[in-house]
Amino acid sequence: MNNTPQTGLPFMKMHGLGNDFVVIDLRAGGDAPDAAVIAAIADRHRGVGFDQLAVIRTDDASDARLTFYNADGSLSAACGNATRCIARWLMDQTGAASLHLRTDHAVLLAEDAGGGLTRVNMGPPVLDWRAIPLARAVDTLHLPIAGDPVATGMGNPHMTFFVPDAGAVDLASFGPEHEHHPLYPQRTNVEVVQVISDSEILLRIWERGTGPTLASGSCSCAAAVAAARRGLTGRRVAVNVPGGRLEIDWREDGVWMTGPSAHVFDGVWRG
Repeated sequence: MNNTPQTGLPFMKMHGLGNDFVVIDLRAGGDAPDAAVIAAIADRHRGVGFDQLAVIRTDDASDARLTFYNADGSLSAACGNATRCIARWLMDQTGAASLHLRTDHAVLLAEDAGGGLTRVNMGPPVLDWRAIPLARAVDTLHLPIAGDPVATGMGNPHMTFFVPDAGAVDLASFGPEHEHHPLYPQRTNVEVVQVISDSEILLRIWERGTGPTLASGSCSCAAAVAAARRGLTGRRVAVNVPGGRLEIDWREDGVWMTGPSAHVFDGVWRG
């Protein structure tokens, strides 16, 4: 048996519907990796690979504080699937049925939804152009961009397009073209939505700073809010993403997201 102490950065790998994360628990202390290390860990060929990285820290006024990073090392104020996965892990650790998690966007309530599912209140959607933020005053329900997208904030910015066939969109070119649109000074997530019925949509995702992903909690919330604002669906919808299915419910107290989570493995980064 090798009794040599491990050196390096311990981490966990988690995913929500294939939207995968590296999670670093710093509640006992330590520093988060810098942007260069984050990008190295994100490399799916030479590193671990992830869509987002999350850091857990202690917080005086909530159960934990979460900080999120995109695969390019840039910060993100929100990551719904990672929040749900970490909430499930913490609830399994403590036996709690609910907890509060502080993010750079807001303090979010997470609950055990039964059947192995977890629900998180992602907070009210941001609909004012200044707070999303956009570069100038526009109608957020009808942006002056070809394709007539909707702008929404969920702690991070979103641009949502409604199309007859989501699968026909060339996301590899469509996504980056709109992520860097000058109307979005902080770049944006891009969603392509096909409405199936008044209670179900199909969603493809291009995440800011990451690229195409199999799922995204904040993108699913933004797409559901945009569809409801346009009158295309009700406020409670099933969102089908390439990795599976999320339930989104836009209530008076915020946008609730319910779905599964998975803790895949633990590891140590020595790069």
